[in-house]
Amino acid sequence: MEKKLKRATLCVQAGWKPKNGDPRVLPIVQSTTFKYDNTEEMADLFDLKKEGYFYTRLQNPTNDAVASKIAALEGGVGAMLTSSGQAANFYAIFNICEAGDHFVTSNEIYGGTYNLFGVTLKKLGIECTFVSQEASEEEISAAFRPNTKALFGETISNPGCKVLDIEKFARIAHKHGVPLIVDNTFPTPINCRPFEWGADIVTHSTTKYMDGHATQVGGCVVDSGNFDWDAHADKFPGLCTPDESYHGLTYTKKFGKMAYMTKLVAQLMRDLGSIPGPQNSFLLNLGLETLHLRMQRHCENAQRVAEFLKQDERVAWVHYSGLPGDECHELAQKYLPNGSCGVIAFGLKGTRETAVKFMDSLQMIAIVTHVADARTCVLHPASHTHRQLSDEQLREAGVAPDLIRLSVGIEDVEDILADIRQALDQI
Repeated sequence: MEKKLKRATLCVQAGWKPKNGDPRVLPIVQSTTFKYDNTEEMADLFDLKKEGYFYTRLQNPTNDAVASKIAALEGGVGAMLTSSGQAANFYAIFNICEAGDHFVTSNEIYGGTYNLFGVTLKKLGIECTFVSQEASEEEISAAFRPNTKALFGETISNPGCKVLDIEKFARIAHKHGVPLIVDNTFPTPINCRPFEWGADIVTHSTTKYMDGHATQVGGCVVDSGNFDWDAHADKFPGLCTPDESYHGLTYTKKFGKMAYMTKLVAQLMRDLGSIPGPQNSFLLNLGLETLHLRMQRHCENAQRVAEFLKQDERVAWVHYSGLPGDECHELAQKYLPNGSCGVIAFGLKGTRETAVKFMDSLQMIAIVTHVADARTCVLHPASHTHRQLSDEQLREAGVAPDLIRLSVGIEDVEDILADIRQALDQI
């Protein structure tokens, strides 16, 4: 039934299906364990012979209902919640990569993800090659190796606000027999569903627009169910050969389209345990119920603010794909026809100190290490989220020293513009 419903209805109705006499609102199942009447029933759960709940690290009814809602919104076969967006990206890669493997990623990605991929995963023996997403298919293909297992990108890059050519990336990935993984945090499935453009796996930092109120940290991995793992079995032994930790079952043979998701839960979450608490998932679900309303307002407000900044002589440049003439406007018209998100990247004429003076002069708009919630906020990535990167790495990641990331909220746009105007008057 859910696949026939519109996205706005899925935001409100998907995931939790109360039966007669059940609570109408998704309940918080704040329990680590679940009771069974006999040993055999629980043994079948441990052997993946039956579905059910026995320990919250693996599955929890509250978490699963919210994961199911996000899967429905993205049009996927299944989803798993994680304790953060960083955990989601780690799990998405680590589920198909192990020591000695390699993957390719756009360099236009969030600084934390850049560090995860380029530094931390390298310590686990997994290498990645960063490529420009604007490069030709031939140039990007040249980065692939025999041991390459995935291609990664962000629908809208954080903080550069570049739009990914999803179809191009999907063609490249599939030509090399690997899945395309897309972080869809900024547009959310309200404004873009990457599976419809050829992506295979989607990740989210649910901390951002999905929650929308900065109340919980979380992430999600969603599988389309479309990638044929067995067609490339030599590349993905973890999915296509027996898992001795489950008495030799083979995920693709036993679980079909749910192979990737089942391994993600039954093996990685079992061993690494980056789960969200049920209370966090409950809060996330409250945010999801209004996601379709908030995204529309975020986009309307951001368009007004971007147009204002573009016309102000004190502003050196603005990146917002909703602006005609923006380098990503054409891609946005294709992939994001109903709007992109509320995040704008721009720079001021002057020095890095000019950006700092502007930000420190804001009154209603807050400087926070966060983005994409109901409140308008601002950040200087080179000084904050991306400060671990060298100047060369900053340039490669599309982060100029003067880049200001403005996350436009859902307040009255005239108040947002007034605060920006008075802060510009201070520089």
